[in-house]
Amino acid sequence: MPADTTYLELSEDSGSAHKFYEVTVDGTDLTVRYGRIGDAGQVTRKSFATPDKAKSEASKKIGEKVRKGYAPAVAGGRAKRSISRRAIVSTVSTAKRAPILWRYSSGSAAFGIFVDDDVCMVGNESGMITTLSHSAEVLRQFRLPDGVKCIVADDGWIYAGCDDGNVYDLSGKVPRLAYRIDPSIDIYWLDIHDGVLGVSDSGGGISAIDHEDEFLWRRAGRGTSGWMVRCDADAVHHGHSSGVTSYDWRTGAEQWHTSTGSVLFGWQEPGRLYAGTSTRQVVELGKDGSHRRTYRCDAAVYSCAASADGRYVFAGDSSSSIYCFDAAGNRLWKLATGCGSAFSMQYHDERLYIVTTNGTLACIDASEAAIHAAQGGTIPQAVDVKAPPRMAPVAPSSTVEIIHDLADSPDGVVVECIEDAGRLRIRVVSAGFHQSWQVQFPKGIREPGARYVVTGIREAARGGFYRAFGDIRRLH
Repeated sequence: MPADTTYLELSEDSGSAHKFYEVTVDGTDLTVRYGRIGDAGQVTRKSFATPDKAKSEASKKIGEKVRKGYAPAVAGGRAKRSISRRAIVSTVSTAKRAPILWRYSSGSAAFGIFVDDDVCMVGNESGMITTLSHSAEVLRQFRLPDGVKCIVADDGWIYAGCDDGNVYDLSGKVPRLAYRIDPSIDIYWLDIHDGVLGVSDSGGGISAIDHEDEFLWRRAGRGTSGWMVRCDADAVHHGHSSGVTSYDWRTGAEQWHTSTGSVLFGWQEPGRLYAGTSTRQVVELGKDGSHRRTYRCDAAVYSCAASADGRYVFAGDSSSSIYCFDAAGNRLWKLATGCGSAFSMQYHDERLYIVTTNGTLACIDASEAAIHAAQGGTIPQAVDVKAPPRMAPVAPSSTVEIIHDLADSPDGVVVECIEDAGRLRIRVVSAGFHQSWQVQFPKGIREPGARYVVTGIREAARGGFYRAFGDIRRLH
């Protein structure tokens, strides 16, 4: 059968919304492409057990967008347009401040940040994670047991690394324990790709951990203070006091090492790595270790980011300034944040999001017009966002809803917890799957002999195991 594609657009003549959302079902494969009208957009792909399940998920996604105002359209019918911005006003200060559209005070210093097409997230040292919409509305909050190290995305999953040594899956209604990191590792930073977890420690060591918390490998690094870990399909990239070192994710064999100065933060895009250093620069490397470019700042670089196409590179320094460079390494601008130094940052859709030393998540208008105005001393009146007073943060849970009949979850996949050599493993019971493969599944709710119904499971891109996603119910 031919692929079935649904193309939607959201375009408001009086506002900034000018986006498309395209869903294609081809057999058991579901492809989603989204972004601003006129751009290529971002693409995600998922596979399902049957074509009917792929169609069901597609219908769900289309329905969600239609309820938000998207409507069927013809691709290419509308031209790309510039983004409308809220009115700006002159300020009495002569300081060159960044054009902050809105800011949210999380309550304590914050490292964790995640931004996608729908939401922004900030996680702070008090263990609070807040999710906001791009229109500056607080949507929900999670309360983790300890401070948040970082928030990372892995395909459709979102994880938070916590000072308690655990990694929590934030993709469902409640946080679930996804990884228990060996207590001998004093975590500095972590990243996840296709279920494989890369972790750096205070002594400069680096480890790769599989979906069942078992070491693939563990080794001493070339330096200390490993504040950068970035994982991809081929390697674990480790930034530390002596530069950046890349290791094969399967074996831990060193692939290359490049000296950059002491690394304080790292970012990656396809084919590119960016290391923010204490030597006042961001160093761009190819993923073969080749030095591509240097972006020079005026103080130690606490954080960095880049646009997906490499057109812009951003940095945040220890003096509460942020920078933007072009792809050739030329500095385009430097502005003050007004809310502390940026510990982490992410660029998305002409906006730069930063989380800072005083715990602020700030949304900065990084369009050329807004930056030009800010350089002239004209900035917008920033909106100070507050969480609803009665919003109760959701804590990690080790309980699940119980159902008595599969009819209560007809589209779900049944999995079972078994004991294997003293460890609790999860296997698929439903037909159509590899019965011998393990399933990545929350740790805190496993009970031997118990059966669960999950929204779905997906084969890891590397193969060999499945990953559970969506809601989880226990079958009584």
